[in-house]
Amino acid sequence: MNYQSFLIKYAEIALKGNNRYVFEDALVQRIRHALKRVPGTFRVSKTSGRVYVEALSEYDYDETVDALTHVFGILWVCPVIQIPDLGFEDLAAQVLKYIDEDYPEKNFTFKVEAKRARKNYPVTSQEMNQELGHRILEAFPTLSVNVHQPDVLLKVEVRNEDINIYSRKIKGAGGMPLGTSGKAMLLLSGGIDSPVAGYMIAKRGVFIDAVYFHAPPYTSERAKQ
Repeated sequence: MNYQSFLIKYAEIALKGNNRYVFEDALVQRIRHALKRVPGTFRVSKTSGRVYVEALSEYDYDETVDALTHVFGILWVCPVIQIPDLGFEDLAAQVLKYIDEDYPEKNFTFKVEAKRARKNYPVTSQEMNQELGHRILEAFPTLSVNVHQPDVLLKVEVRNEDINIYSRKIKGAGGMPLGTSGKAMLLLSGGIDSPVAGYMIAKRGVFIDAVYFHAPPYTSERAKQ
């Protein structure tokens, strides 16, 4: 599957109140900064409470995912197929195409979980769950439904502008975006404790500057390295 878009999911930012946009904007800026070292052209946007990364040129999938999963503030990176709303029949066809291309081995259980941000969509969420599940079973008879612990949880989200189809979630670093909790100075002692402490406080959104004091014979050449 040739993904061109990634849905970025965050956790703690969603708990913020009227200033949530400040944290979302900081996350967008950190994502843009992280993607500068990845070959390719990307557009990072925030719309309707969601953050998206869209590849505007050829890019390396693994390098891009690796860069995104190291950005503090990202809980999940979801490769997503975004399609325009051309009616339910087109949506069903796109879902079947997604399953066929993304899962070559058709020997898993699945569940369809549809949501509508646009409530005037003519098919309800429950109707989409049932009808899309039925069509997947007809097209791929080796599959089976498991509503409790499916191997594949297929998400279909009818948004205001388009429709998202995705099922894969890649774990991110979590935490809060860098720079949203001030700055601090980190003293690197040469052991493992100080860099771990620096990582943990950076994960809380603190921007870290680090300093190392080389004082032989109390600190070794290896510690300096």
